[in-house]
Amino acid sequence: MGDRWHVEVDRSVCIGSGMCVNHAPAGFELDTARQSHPRTPDTDANEQILAAAEGCPVEAILITLLDSRETVFPPEE
Repeated sequence: MGDRWHVEVDRSVCIGSGMCVNHAPAGFELDTARQSHPRTPDTDANEQILAAAEGCPVEAILITLLDSRETVFPPEE
């Protein structure tokens, strides 16, 4: 069984570019205020979600391991 992730969008940082929806349309959607949010906050790890987080121009997407809350993205510096 693979990793499970918890996905969050910091709505105070999100600029509504829609890049996350382009990379992972099954993972993210924009609301009427053009703010992103995950369709399913707790999900199986997958490349589309990670690509969406990496492609976010303001790094508004946070991915952590569901069980341990260890950060997957953004990488710790």
